[in-house]
Amino acid sequence: MSPPRRRLPWLLPGGPPDAFPPPEQALEDPPGLLAGGGDLSPERLEAAYRRGIFPWYSGDEPILWWSPDPREVLFPEEFRLTRSLAKRERNGGFEVRFDTDFAAVITACAAPRAHEHGTWITDEMRAAYIEMHRRGLAHSVETWREGRLVGGLYGVQLGAGFCGESMFSLEPDASKVALSALVRRCLARGIAFIDCQARTAHLRSLGSRPVPRNEFLALLRRHCAPGMPSRWRDSD
Repeated sequence: MSPPRRRLPWLLPGGPPDAFPPPEQALEDPPGLLAGGGDLSPERLEAAYRRGIFPWYSGDEPILWWSPDPREVLFPEEFRLTRSLAKRERNGGFEVRFDTDFAAVITACAAPRAHEHGTWITDEMRAAYIEMHRRGLAHSVETWREGRLVGGLYGVQLGAGFCGESMFSLEPDASKVALSALVRRCLARGIAFIDCQARTAHLRSLGSRPVPRNEFLALLRRHCAPGMPSRWRDSD
């Protein structure tokens, strides 16, 4: 006889923003699912990221919160800059900008991909992260060519950690150029890690690796505790 399924904790909209279960209580099936419900207020999102939790759900689902084990992490010093990517950076005619059009980046990330149906970046989620950007917590790295946005990524930056959310590319290697620029920014400003959330072959090829959840939570406590200054800007 199989053991009874554990009930998923449910968060109340407008409730305490930090009222998450401990990440260690995440389900094994589906792996990493921790809680449902709640809202996408900036306060709740910030509380979630500081605890190693992120929202991920489709438009016909309630808000779902995840904390997978292991966690996919890219340490900036382990980034693999291939010869071909370095050549594209030099000769591809790209210009990299930061935070000049966050809304355009998240909108492009939300567009359905050729191999996907729909998008997990709902209108509600898009509005929430634009507000996070307005408050200085979410940032975009943008790849431009001839005045056109052709690639980029966005994420949440807390203390000395960057939590990547999504990336897009309208031209070959445009998102890789953005990630390479993010890595250089991290190295220059002492940002210790880039959270990639889940494994993809694309990120593995660029140097990401799995980190046990308990080690990832320790990274957050060390580098992203409340009160730590952001390492994003030159003045921080």
